[in-house]
Amino acid sequence: MNTRTLLIVTAAIEIGAGLALAILPSAAVSVLLGLPLDSPVGLAVARIAGVALMSLAIACWLVRDDADSRAGKGLVAAMLVYNGGAVAVLAYAGVGLDRPAVLLWLAVVVHVIMAAWCGASLKRMRED
Repeated sequence: MNTRTLLIVTAAIEIGAGLALAILPSAAVSVLLGLPLDSPVGLAVARIAGVALMSLAIACWLVRDDADSRAGKGLVAAMLVYNGGAVAVLAYAGVGLDRPAVLLWLAVVVHVIMAAWCGASLKRMRED
């Protein structure tokens, strides 16, 4: 699949996750981790994370038609770092939680796939 499709899929995934975290942070975290998010600080941080994900989604959407540009390459590289980091953080949480939610491991798999897709797209861009 091409980089344009990667950016469109990324935008769709991250806008959904971002809206969920920004609007219903406790429910989103509870579904993902199987544990409630009940502190005011945690709620604020989750909402900031939601806004950040929405920003990434918007950037991916706006660059989709110019994916092979320098900006597109930079955005795909940033998404590779994000997805790799998400895999590490979520997998660590899954191992550390006594009763992790099934959706947590689904999120890990999705981020592994997206990271691999970003890496393949960057490799293809380098070869072109």
